[in-house]
Amino acid sequence: MTSPRSVVDIRRAQDRLRTQIPWLDSKHSFSFGDLYEPDNTHHGLLLVNNDDQVAPAAGFDTHPHRDMEIVTWVLRGSLVHQDSTGHSGVIYPGLAQRMSAGTGIMHSEKNDSWTLTGEQSHSEPVHFVQMWVMPDESGITPGYQQLEIDAELLSGNLVTIASGMPEHGDAAAIAIRNRHAALHGARLQPGQNVQLPEAPYLHLFVAQGQITLEGAGGLDEGDAVRFTASGGQRVTAATPAEILVWEMHAGLTAA
Repeated sequence: MTSPRSVVDIRRAQDRLRTQIPWLDSKHSFSFGDLYEPDNTHHGLLLVNNDDQVAPAAGFDTHPHRDMEIVTWVLRGSLVHQDSTGHSGVIYPGLAQRMSAGTGIMHSEKNDSWTLTGEQSHSEPVHFVQMWVMPDESGITPGYQQLEIDAELLSGNLVTIASGMPEHGDAAAIAIRNRHAALHGARLQPGQNVQLPEAPYLHLFVAQGQITLEGAGGLDEGDAVRFTASGGQRVTAATPAEILVWEMHAGLTAA
């Protein structure tokens, strides 16, 4: 079998698909909903990388999902989650959340801008990244998991946020139902750097700030890089920055 050709494909923030309505500004790294590009449906096992800002007192009403591993990572503000399995809570920066849709789940996500007395507590949008990967198998029991990992991320290391890879064992903060995929993240101060893992597929997303990618130059907030048969490069922060990195050892046809 011929080995895949090494590719480093840079995707700029301003070229992303975009949904803008009064309460939502959502930038899509891949085709999403009615915004469809036939050559931009996924990379490796990653089908969705949505960069969302939701206005106060607004959000996604109850809606269904099925057969998808959904990881939510908040950058600023806080997000209220409720689902049909009885889970509810507030997601904030440094708290990793995974929802396994499995045989079917209903959930809602809204800007946490209200106090218990019904008064508005702030007027800022919540900014978060939501990422979807395919599970190993369809029809699993729906599930939910969250864990606070802020302290580790502040250390400037590349930390495993979510993983289904056996080699990560208990090192990941939360588990996903795909043995070929893992999500890593880092918060970096100017001059700090981390090395990317090597894998058949990598997806690097600059969630906040500016970085320099070894061999490729500067990347701004919202930029992404799709690596094929590559990895090992160093990422260095030019400003305070936060990155999200999917490591994937299979593509959709091999999952």
